[in-house]
Amino acid sequence: MTRLWLLLLLAASSTASAIVIRDDVDDAKYRLPASEFPALADMPGEGHGVLIAPQWVVTAAHAVAGQPGLRQVTINGIPRNVERVVVHSGYRSPPPALAEQAMQTWDWTLFVALLSTSDDIALLKLAEPVTDVAPVALHEGEGEFGQIVQIIGKGATADGVSGYGMDASHRTQLRRAYNKVTSAHDRWFCYVFDAPATALPLEGGSGAGDSGGPILIKTGEAWRLAGLTSWTAPHKGTTRVPFGQYGQISCNVRLGHYRAWIEGVMSARSPATTDQ
Repeated sequence: MTRLWLLLLLAASSTASAIVIRDDVDDAKYRLPASEFPALADMPGEGHGVLIAPQWVVTAAHAVAGQPGLRQVTINGIPRNVERVVVHSGYRSPPPALAEQAMQTWDWTLFVALLSTSDDIALLKLAEPVTDVAPVALHEGEGEFGQIVQIIGKGATADGVSGYGMDASHRTQLRRAYNKVTSAHDRWFCYVFDAPATALPLEGGSGAGDSGGPILIKTGEAWRLAGLTSWTAPHKGTTRVPFGQYGQISCNVRLGHYRAWIEGVMSARSPATTDQ
């Protein structure tokens, strides 16, 4: 993996982790058996996607851009061949020079500005339909603001006090945490990893390696796919602080914004694509 993508994975929630957790709650309470979310697709090494139709996985564009030549993902413990990778034509990868500047100065303003205007979404067409796992339904509507979301991933993990460094593993055990959406508009919805005094009982957030993983919102009795882990705004005011500490803001691809694009690609009607 290139240095740029290492930086992006760390600074942009890889780009987000395997869930960062409260320091006062036992990690065992966050751990999740794989059988509880079999529709999770594991990219080689790090990153995720979600099965949304028998032959289609949705993921973050940067999760596949960092793995050129992607030919296989694992769903429910079984390798599945990828026939086609479709990246949204509005996706923009930050140039290496900008990432290097941000790392040297810890001024992430322009880096985050570029991320926020990019369409960080891609679809994977599998060679064969998945018959042993039920696809996850997409959340309908635009009422994410103020909602409690469920965050799932196997990326880097740490607690909100210590955080994690650049050498943290980007593939750990499956974990689940919850948070409350603090902003939602256009391409994104975001949440803040709050300290225990104001946190949910199983408060948490994404970390490096969680990119493309599911963000779920409950509709009635069912949890539906509302977003994908995308990027995290680094803390300001200090240099090279650990990632994943309390106060971290994580932003997620808002799938409601892309519903027409998703349906168009799956039905071969959408021109707004770039095959990898």
